[in-house]
Amino acid sequence: MGGRAVVVGGGIGGLAAGIGLRAAGWQVTVLERSAALPDSGTGLGIWPGAMRALDALGVGDEVRRRGRRQSGGSIRRPDGSRIATIDVDRLERRHGEPVHLVTRPVLLAALAGALPAAALRLGEPVTDPGPLLDAYDLVVGADGINSVVRAAMHGGRYPLRYAGAVAWRGVVDLDLDPGEGGETWGRGRKFGLTPAGPGRTNWYAAVRLPEGHPAPPDDRAELRRLFGDWHRPVPQVLDALTPEGVLRHEIRDLTPLPSYVAGRTALLGDAAHAMTPDLGQGACQALIDAVALADCVREAGDLHAALLAYDRRRRRPTQRIAAGARWAGRLSGVRRLLPVRDALLRVALATGPPA
Repeated sequence: MGGRAVVVGGGIGGLAAGIGLRAAGWQVTVLERSAALPDSGTGLGIWPGAMRALDALGVGDEVRRRGRRQSGGSIRRPDGSRIATIDVDRLERRHGEPVHLVTRPVLLAALAGALPAAALRLGEPVTDPGPLLDAYDLVVGADGINSVVRAAMHGGRYPLRYAGAVAWRGVVDLDLDPGEGGETWGRGRKFGLTPAGPGRTNWYAAVRLPEGHPAPPDDRAELRRLFGDWHRPVPQVLDALTPEGVLRHEIRDLTPLPSYVAGRTALLGDAAHAMTPDLGQGACQALIDAVALADCVREAGDLHAALLAYDRRRRRPTQRIAAGARWAGRLSGVRRLLPVRDALLRVALATGPPA
């Protein structure tokens, strides 16, 4: 089986889908609205399952070479005392692969480099996917949390949901000691740190707030008010913030869909299962989606059967992870019964995150 496929969205999942479908014998065009791939961005944790997907796409070794192994991390309280330790060595022993940290631009460049230049068309937004079905045999919606392909499939029946928190994030010029990575959980708020490369630190913060809460006049001043008296190196990170280096947004996820496929159209990544960032699995699951879609297309006798097989393979696992991420976000944001929260966290870490 083969034919002409178009992938709407040239992010991580879309580029991966393009590579996988080409390897399965399809002619592929990837349409990306941005005029260029980004040259800056935050760090991503690539878990073992996602690294296996990158290996299947032929770019795993490059990502390992250009990234770095995550050496560990802790969940702490604002005074610096430890709630729990993230045992990355145990994860590596179990799955034979560590978690690798890589920046989004590096990952996108590795994926784009595995596609012929003519297959990736930048600066081409899609506002109506309907005409694509007349020109292509398969349409893949990899166009993110506000997917127009999903809207064409399902209308407004499965909307985005406010997850109860506002987040800030960015990258600062600061070396992070390996033992200082992880998250700090306070009452209704948390602050996270991960290395983003030599001399660079990825940071994020989240606070439980009602939907539509007015934005502060100065994000840096608000972050200092909320987190400025927390343990090192949180104050040092806040001191390194620049006005243009702080992004703020309300956290939302997607109401679970009854299907990721319809006719000759399939959804993957955030378009299919946008989840809160609390488990760090968004990019990972998009990569696994892309490889699963390509495998199903390669293995099935016809496209209809292939898409149904893809939906069976990926919808329930990704929706379970999305539900787990939402639960983790709520747990990290509680304001009362903190000893109970801490005990639940230790149990969750003992059972292990999705790999």
